[in-house]
Amino acid sequence: MFSGPFSMLQPVLEKMILGRKLTGKTMKFLLFILFSVVHLLSLASGKAIYGNGPSQRTLQEVKEEIARYGDVAKSIINLSVYGKAQNRSYERLALLVDTVGPRLSGSKNLEKAIEIMQQNLKGDGLENVHLEPVKIPHWERGEESAVMLEPRIHKMAILGLGSSIGTPPEGITAEVLVVTSFDELQRRGPDAEGKIVVYNQPYTNYSAAVQYRMEGAVEAAKVGALASLIRSVASFSIYSPHTGIQEYQNGVPKIPTACITVEDAEMMSRMASHGNRIVIQLKMGAKSYPDADSFNTVAEITGSKYPEQVVLVSGHLDSWDVGQGAMDDGGGAFISWEALSLIKDLGLRPKRTLRLVLWTAEEQGGIGSSQYYQLHKANSSNYSLVMESDLGTFLPSGLKFTGSDSARIIMEEVMSLLKPINITQVLKAGDGTDINFWIQDGVPGASLLDDLYKYFSFHHSHGDTMTVMDPKQMNVAAAVWAVVSYVVADLEEMLPRS
Repeated sequence: MFSGPFSMLQPVLEKMILGRKLTGKTMKFLLFILFSVVHLLSLASGKAIYGNGPSQRTLQEVKEEIARYGDVAKSIINLSVYGKAQNRSYERLALLVDTVGPRLSGSKNLEKAIEIMQQNLKGDGLENVHLEPVKIPHWERGEESAVMLEPRIHKMAILGLGSSIGTPPEGITAEVLVVTSFDELQRRGPDAEGKIVVYNQPYTNYSAAVQYRMEGAVEAAKVGALASLIRSVASFSIYSPHTGIQEYQNGVPKIPTACITVEDAEMMSRMASHGNRIVIQLKMGAKSYPDADSFNTVAEITGSKYPEQVVLVSGHLDSWDVGQGAMDDGGGAFISWEALSLIKDLGLRPKRTLRLVLWTAEEQGGIGSSQYYQLHKANSSNYSLVMESDLGTFLPSGLKFTGSDSARIIMEEVMSLLKPINITQVLKAGDGTDINFWIQDGVPGASLLDDLYKYFSFHHSHGDTMTVMDPKQMNVAAAVWAVVSYVVADLEEMLPRS
């Protein structure tokens, strides 16, 4: 009578009706009633009922529902960009980073920033403000220097890479081998033994170049190098070293590693091509300590109808120990806070809970967000959307999104509400270090699309200060963040998954 996935329902339904054998007509009628009940229950729960390909009727209904948020979106935009809230996220951020400074994982500065933010969120009238404990790495760079001794004396600007070991107190003095790729290093492996390997890899994009920062020490150690110096992963340089995390590998000797400026890497490459012998003395006082206690900082606007369901907005509160951590990721953290402030100021309360999370120890590989995921992953089916701003809060050009085709269609409609500020694009790859755990679990994810050339010019450097930030651009970024998070949290159904 039934085939495919419905065949298993026939014996169940027959047992339900006093064990009687049912005719085809009766069975189809009961099946219709059953699926109607499931449909209504799905609606009542706020869960998405359509799959990867919604019917035209369902899609039209969703479009009409989203269109009704036009006035709300304009109110959010007006308050953030033109109204009394303009420049608020910038001013809040400046107060924190000017007071506290950079916030390295395991540092007193980070601890102080978390305490201040907890007080700020409570003072802002947000709900369920609390801290969730996390164990995080504690590494300090100490004193460090690099001096070229041959072919001439030249003091170099360096920044040790996160988790690097230090040198002996007297330092390491050795000849340099310059390479432009891992392939070249393998070809010239015998020449690397007992030397300092300098990587002068080209910068095409961040994801391609960052592997040299992450893996450069390990690959150099495999061929017997004493240390490695990595060309900074940066889109532009004014003799600025850019730090970041690096990773050692079990079974491979640990060697000291630091980043150098683009200018010095290119200069040494030219010197080597002319046959010059290059000698460097490297001193690094870097040291790792036992893991430290820290916290993810959480605040909410509790949902009015489906409080157990969540739209998460986030940025990370930690930074590297240079500059002020204003751009990376003070801006992302503070527009995420601003999104909830704007919604609260307008007296709005979405159907689902809007949850702000300010992550700790993102720079060490998403340590805080990983532990948050482990604590909350049992409820992943209740997360409609996870959002992370960690690529700058300059003037955004759109939203990067990862999710099902159906969810993408809905997000395109949501972004159309931002036509008044001409930011409507929805692109691919909405992932981020702190939300990838959820995306891999099937939860839709989103991040701001921003000016990456500008971002990686200042990323992880002494130049990451409030001078980089623009209050008007932050106003716009906050408006985008608030409109998207509010509308998705207030829709009758969660975003559909594949």
